Amino acid sequence: MRTTIALVGSCLLALWLSAAALAGAPETFAQKCAGCHGKDGKAQTSMGKKLSIKDLTDAKVQAAAKDADWEKAITDGAKDAAGKVVMPGSKGKISPEDIKALVKVCRDFKGK
Repeated sequence: MRTTIALVGSCLLALWLSAAALAGAPETFAQKCAGCHGKDGKAQTSMGKKLSIKDLTDAKVQAAAKDADWEKAITDGAKDAAGKVVMPGSKGKISPEDIKALVKVCRDFKGK
């Protein structure tokens, strides 16, 4: 019986943490990502244009990337063709759950 209660409790905690991560992801995007990617994901900001950031609302951009690719870019950062860091990594600053939630925010831009 104790094992069942512990298992149910663990599942509920995991669901609660996942819901909390999803709820905070739009705010995290607005604070940490929108400066370059734009609030609407279109990257029509001065930095977005300067760095030629892809439009997250574009179906081709969405189809070309896997969630794992975006998770890696958010975690480790991104470099341009010359090796210059164009997006700092968030490893240790944002939890893996929050990174997955940010990818969902990016996916939600599709077709907007």
